[in-house]
Amino acid sequence: MTVSRTIPGLAVAVATAALAALAARPVAAEPEELRRNFAGSVQLDYMSVPTEDVGRDTSLDGATVELSLKLTMDYGDHASSSVKVCVACHGLEVGMAFFDLRVADELNFRVGRFTPAFGEFPLRHDPANHRTSDKPLPYDMGRMLRFAAWNMSVLPAPWVDNGLEVNGTHFFGESVQVDYAAYAVGGPRASVDAVDFDYRQSRTSESYYIDNNSRPSFGAHLAWSVITDDVMVMVGGSAMTGTYDPDNELDFFLGGVQAVARVRDVFLRAEYLARRTEMSLGPAPAMRFRYGPAMDGAFDPYFLKEGFYAELEAPAGKFDLVARWDGLRRRGNVVRTSELRSDTGLLRYTLGATYQVRPALRLKVSAERYDFSDFEDETVGHVGIAGPF
Repeated sequence: MTVSRTIPGLAVAVATAALAALAARPVAAEPEELRRNFAGSVQLDYMSVPTEDVGRDTSLDGATVELSLKLTMDYGDHASSSVKVCVACHGLEVGMAFFDLRVADELNFRVGRFTPAFGEFPLRHDPANHRTSDKPLPYDMGRMLRFAAWNMSVLPAPWVDNGLEVNGTHFFGESVQVDYAAYAVGGPRASVDAVDFDYRQSRTSESYYIDNNSRPSFGAHLAWSVITDDVMVMVGGSAMTGTYDPDNELDFFLGGVQAVARVRDVFLRAEYLARRTEMSLGPAPAMRFRYGPAMDGAFDPYFLKEGFYAELEAPAGKFDLVARWDGLRRRGNVVRTSELRSDTGLLRYTLGATYQVRPALRLKVSAERYDFSDFEDETVGHVGIAGPF
């Protein structure tokens, strides 16, 4: 039996088991009330690149809007459904459409379209949930400079996919908890003979939101936290692996570690991601790639892309001050048309602040300095407004 047939059958089996476990619980005397909750967030941002005559040549500058709308239905204490749509530079997108079937705090089955558990930042990727106008470089989705040359980041957030996730939380006393998740999803996509992911195929309805190679990608996340009124510490790790081409031949492995520390209202966050991706060499690699073979005469089919960020957030009255240092590095062969070298890097330095106009409405201002190894250094400015509703 092939894996492609086993995973859907497994998803049906575990979902059925979850429903059976819920059905076995004692029935309440009164029917449980259905509860609906609607929430959303919106950000309007203007991005300027004063070091370029035309910023459009290197980025998606100018004014953009990010809108997120979410509707949740609770079917009592052990089942719920969530639907979310978002609008940004990529157009209208279905950000989630899934059921949660909760047997206990330690065992929840999520089935549908969702963001698989990976890292810390995707949990707060909505623009009203973080203090900068753009995302950290490891998770950037098209707002960084030279994003076309880099083919965006390590794992653009939010990464949305179809599949099954089993997750849960176990509490040790009142202050310690362990969170886990394991999932099987469609995974990243690209065309035949690819050399990297094609993010448009992952988020366009033209591909029907289905797996391109009938083989799932697998992932897992584990985090340990200590939470008190004044202090919070979290450390965790995440991993994902699979293939991304239609022929199921090109593999990837993605790993990451993350940490968050809070002392009263001051946050320090840090993450590191690394993705090892196999490229198709094609029938004539010497004609396709810029750099030749190794000493043994063979071409290395893999490249490594790494990303990190460290971010400090501190309140000062109605202001929140933000300082961030992040970066990307790519090592490995490149196609002849690429603007990158075999070992290229980017460091970015960001200073920003938000001002609380109303309890939930914030003005955002930030300045960024890009330090490229392969291009001229650049400066970027952001002015925006964001808030939930």
